[in-house]
Amino acid sequence: MDFGIALPSMLDSWKTVKRAEELGLSHAWFYDTQMLSPDIFVTMALAADKTSRIKLGMGVMVPTNRIAPVAANGLASLNKLAPGRIIFGVGTGFTARNTMGLGPMRLTEMREYIRIVRELLSGNMVEWECEGARRKIRFLNPGGFINITDRIPLHISAFAPKARKLTAEIADGWMTFSSSVPRAIHEAGELAKSCEALGRVPSSLYRTVFALGCVLGEKESAASARAKAQAGPMAVVFLHGLVEATLGLNLPPEIQPVLESYRKQHATYQPADARYLQMHTMHLLGVRPEEEKFLSPEFIAATTFTATATELRDRIRALGEGGYDQFVVQLVPGHESALEDWVRVFESV
Repeated sequence: MDFGIALPSMLDSWKTVKRAEELGLSHAWFYDTQMLSPDIFVTMALAADKTSRIKLGMGVMVPTNRIAPVAANGLASLNKLAPGRIIFGVGTGFTARNTMGLGPMRLTEMREYIRIVRELLSGNMVEWECEGARRKIRFLNPGGFINITDRIPLHISAFAPKARKLTAEIADGWMTFSSSVPRAIHEAGELAKSCEALGRVPSSLYRTVFALGCVLGEKESAASARAKAQAGPMAVVFLHGLVEATLGLNLPPEIQPVLESYRKQHATYQPADARYLQMHTMHLLGVRPEEEKFLSPEFIAATTFTATATELRDRIRALGEGGYDQFVVQLVPGHESALEDWVRVFESV
């Protein structure tokens, strides 16, 4: 099983990526959240320049936020800096669109976007629709300036059945985010069914599961200050997704009261016609003061990968046995040193 880290795209993220490479991790994934963090192409370029082996992936880029030719150029430019180490990770949008009050984009539009980007990266001429007309485009001077020789694999973030079907049809890899091992294994099984329905061998699709949490000491509570700082951002984002109905989950009874309490708080956010602005401030980067009251040890344990090293080792082993090729943990800004704790867990898997 491979192991990686996920990072908000910060200008000094390369330091953590370099350390992850030194510790033997295989991948570093960067979030593309234009209203929260610096530009992903800038931060990935810095990491590409400072490392030599680790693979660098977008986790994920959202097509509506950049026109396809610009995305293709950015990918090919990164591929010049880190030949064969760049992954085109794409999804319909969660944070990157929700921070602007938008829901997920349509799968048909994402499919067309991917087609254009991949054709350009293959050195082909392609028809692209812009401003109401279809126009033929291609890279005009790729030699030496960018790299379209080394192949850039496509990994799609997919949670719903139609998205999983598209992934099985056109992608090299699949990404999902989970706090529940049984649910993650179920999703991997559903993806395998999508592959088989298309005549594809499921193992030919590289499967990555992302998580966020804290490696607890033997007697440490899941609501310790350290655990709240490292795992809390994911716990409250779980509530964000439920409030905006972007997470379709059957909730356990103990979580329902927490959600209802958060809905009442959400109703007070300002401005009233753009409550998403307050809710997504510090999204996945930290926990705002008014959200801290929701971080009970039970809620953190139920919505994140927060447990002792032994328990986490067993969970990750189960994910590997359940069909996943890579486990990724997101590191929270200011707590990058947690990487060392996670590497010790990975070494025991």
